[in-house]
Amino acid sequence: MSLTNIWLIAVALIDVAAVIFVVFYLFRRMSSEGKIKSAQKMADQIILESEKESEVKQKTVILQAKEKILEEKSKFERDCNERMSKISSIERRAADKESLMSRKLEQVEKKDKDLGEREKELSKKEQKISEKEQRLTLTLEEQKQKLQQISGMTAEQAKKELLTALEEDLKVDAAMLIRNMENEAKESGDKKARHIVLTALQRCASDHTSEVSVSSVQLPSEEVKGKIIGREGRNIRALEAATGVTFIIDDTPETIVISGFDPLRREIARVSLERLLADGRVHPARIEEVVAKTRKEILEFTKEAGKQAALDVGVHGLHPELTAILGRLHFRTSFGQNVLNHAKEVSWIAESIASELGFDTNLVKRAALLHDVGKAVDHEIEGPHALIGAELAKKYRERPEVVAAIGGHHGEVTDQSIEAVIVQAADAISGARPGARRDSIEGYIKRLEKLEEIADSFQGVSKAFAMQAGRELRVIVEPEGIDDNGALQLARNIAKRIEGEVKYPGMIKVTVVRETRAIEYAM
Repeated sequence: MSLTNIWLIAVALIDVAAVIFVVFYLFRRMSSEGKIKSAQKMADQIILESEKESEVKQKTVILQAKEKILEEKSKFERDCNERMSKISSIERRAADKESLMSRKLEQVEKKDKDLGEREKELSKKEQKISEKEQRLTLTLEEQKQKLQQISGMTAEQAKKELLTALEEDLKVDAAMLIRNMENEAKESGDKKARHIVLTALQRCASDHTSEVSVSSVQLPSEEVKGKIIGREGRNIRALEAATGVTFIIDDTPETIVISGFDPLRREIARVSLERLLADGRVHPARIEEVVAKTRKEILEFTKEAGKQAALDVGVHGLHPELTAILGRLHFRTSFGQNVLNHAKEVSWIAESIASELGFDTNLVKRAALLHDVGKAVDHEIEGPHALIGAELAKKYRERPEVVAAIGGHHGEVTDQSIEAVIVQAADAISGARPGARRDSIEGYIKRLEKLEEIADSFQGVSKAFAMQAGRELRVIVEPEGIDDNGALQLARNIAKRIEGEVKYPGMIKVTVVRETRAIEYAM
């Protein structure tokens, strides 16, 4: 191949390459321009859509703003209308008040005019009265002088003598009136009261008292005491620590006396000791186990006893805690009388009395059942058991009438309702009936001595004797110092003193004896 041919081939290849480059360049350019046009078209479309969307949003915002403006406008118009109505109402009331004030002003002016005329008339009458008083004063002075000349006494002397005579007459009349009124009241009141009390007692037939206030446990033999005491006294100390009572071992043969101020603790200690003796295993761990189990059982028993007591008397809806406290009275005695049985008995008697008198029996028997509930916790809280019981009833949301009756059944609350009086009377009947309570000989003697001491403290009393086991106080007076009317007044005063100073069940009769003896000797 010649050089020329090679050159031509090379030139042809260059030309072909140039053509290919130009074609490729033109193709790339056309492709870029198409993309640019497409992008431009898309950009124009996006801008158009954005403008449309912006226009829609703008219109939406404008519409919302217009709606808000219309809403605020309507609200403003409503407020304006309400204020205008209020203003018009105030204006009407002001006009009415103005009219009323004008009428009242006219009435006041008229009354002032009338008062002025009356004042003139009164001044004239006062002048006439003063003239009459002057004439009467002169007349009275003249009459006094004439009376003094006739009687020979001054006005003060005559007044004193007249008052003395009137005082003596009034004393006699007052004593006679009191005697007549008392006789009439006794005839009607005693008959009615006797009927009510006898009816209540007949409806309530309770057993005589048999409970005692000291707990004791009988032992099978004297040797068992050593087992209960334990080595170096560890068993007895564990018993006392677990139960909170004192065990007295050496005073009585084959008997252990349990002493404690809480009757519930005494009962837990008694039952626990009996179970330990029956089981035969007496050591500190066993003691704690038995006492804990017994305490749980006794507390459950108190709840059931309270529920049963409420069920027996027909009282419903008591708070569970108050029912449990009421059940603790099963282990409490007062003068040998079981307090829970006493509470039920008082409830029955109070219900009978309220029924006879026409009062609310449900309220009365509820208050009567709870009247001594304070005795269940009086060793834990200071104060009279009546007030403690009232606080408990108030705490557990009893009715105010029930709370007042509980607090007033011993007179601690002066403002007593008729329900409290009925509960108080039923309590006295239950405690005073034969066989209900036992009294210690020391308290019995002190009460009799106090009765005689009160009677001897009165002037004119010669002797005083407490009789009929303290149910009657017979007072002998000096006939020279006290007349018949004075004897009546003396009996009343002694009875009032006894009511205020002596605590006693039932009623005490005060008899004043005034005796005049005429003695002469034939020689």
